[in-house]
Amino acid sequence: MRVVIQNDYDKMCKWAAEYIKNRIIAHNSGEQAVRPFVLGLPTGSSPIGVYQQLVRMNRAGELSFANVVTFNMDEYLGLPHEHDQSYWYFMHDNFFDHLVDMKPEHINILNGMTEDPEAECRAYEEKIASYGGIDLFMGGIGVDGHIAFNEPFTSLASRTGVRNLTTDTRIVNSRFFGNDPEKVPSQALSVGVGTVFDSKEVLILINGHNKARALAATVEGGVSQKWTCSALQYHNGAIIACDEAACGELTVDTYKYFLDIEKRERL
Repeated sequence: MRVVIQNDYDKMCKWAAEYIKNRIIAHNSGEQAVRPFVLGLPTGSSPIGVYQQLVRMNRAGELSFANVVTFNMDEYLGLPHEHDQSYWYFMHDNFFDHLVDMKPEHINILNGMTEDPEAECRAYEEKIASYGGIDLFMGGIGVDGHIAFNEPFTSLASRTGVRNLTTDTRIVNSRFFGNDPEKVPSQALSVGVGTVFDSKEVLILINGHNKARALAATVEGGVSQKWTCSALQYHNGAIIACDEAACGELTVDTYKYFLDIEKRERL
């Protein structure tokens, strides 16, 4: 596991965006360019700064998305695209609509209005497989360490499916629904922990004091369904980009170790 510690949120986002840019450019410069680069994407507050950086690069001509296919992590069940809290709306409002060469047919987001959720989820897994899997999956984690809508005690081998949201998650997300947890959908469609970790690389963003316990569990704790983020320890291409504020629960030795490793990487 690689842990990249940046001074603050903005620097974390710039580092992550630069990493993604370099991976896309390297892919499109090699023999593998005959197929698109497949990028997994999250919603939430953590990736917004990364999206802003990627949009800037794209509009400046530094990075093309013409040969990029995206798969989003999740979507609320029962929210139409036009609902301002749907993740379809979030992604277009914060990212896709600002790119100059993103092909609409390359955007994949689970359909929250499907009449057959199970079939929708199976088709999503099959479509990911049809591209040869995901090259890089960017994600964030919740304060309880959940990835996508894979709440604590979700199987670490889980695939895309219907998820029941906990009361805590609905309370946290109620800030987007007029602070009323009852207005937050009780279910969502979500990629599984296994779906994410099948990706060649996984880049997780962790920022803020409220995520410090989750970061410590991810890096220093044992692998457990209680902390779905801890499955990163089994992934050969796992990277965590975090800010100083999120490091408050790490032991001093762990913190110094990862700073030293990254310093040597730059030499």
